[in-house]
Amino acid sequence: MTTTEILRQTEYAVSGMRCDGCAKSVKAALESIDGVESASVSLLPPKAVLALKRDVPLSELNRALKSVGDYALSEWSGDFNPTIRLALPVVEPKPVPFWLDAPKWKRASFNTLNCLIGCSIGDFGFIICAQSVGLRWSMLAIMGVAILCGLATSVMLETAILKIREKFSWSQALKTALSMSFLSMLAMELAENATDYWLTGGSAMPNEPFYWMALGLALVAGFLVPLPYNYWKLKKFNKACH
Repeated sequence: MTTTEILRQTEYAVSGMRCDGCAKSVKAALESIDGVESASVSLLPPKAVLALKRDVPLSELNRALKSVGDYALSEWSGDFNPTIRLALPVVEPKPVPFWLDAPKWKRASFNTLNCLIGCSIGDFGFIICAQSVGLRWSMLAIMGVAILCGLATSVMLETAILKIREKFSWSQALKTALSMSFLSMLAMELAENATDYWLTGGSAMPNEPFYWMALGLALVAGFLVPLPYNYWKLKKFNKACH
């Protein structure tokens, strides 16, 4: 080629390439064609840039490529979508530590709150009535009956919820409520009554402000004591305790 000859640069899209070896094969095949001064082939984007000494038909270029593999050239449009996708490493999400599952804590807290409402209605309702009428029972007897009342109202409330919300029959709702965790409810009852007795000694009356302050603290204790157990059972067995 003399210095007066002008090279014409032409761009083509290349299909069929999968690796650097494919690109090298395409380059070698194109440069073997008479009239192709040089070929620059890239994998991403899959493109060939040819420096031509003459007009080489596209069909001639593709015949040369077919001899080395399942490759083909087409007109480069400038917005060609590469057919090759880079394999990106799959990042597996880190497992949530057993005691740090926020959605499970939220669900367990909701379940525990439902139980707390049911237990407190019967438990503190009986204690308030007993103190209001001056029931002359021992404190142990009053708290024992209060615990039984709390368990009963908790089961009754859960039965009503299952009947209304879940559309259970009354018998099925009662059976389900009775099968729920009495261990959790019993821990809640004991925590409530122990806290109340520790703060008031059983001597505070409903007309005293401190009585209601102690009641609020007892409710907090009744909520917190069984909560870790309820979370553990929900997380480990996927079963709600209430």
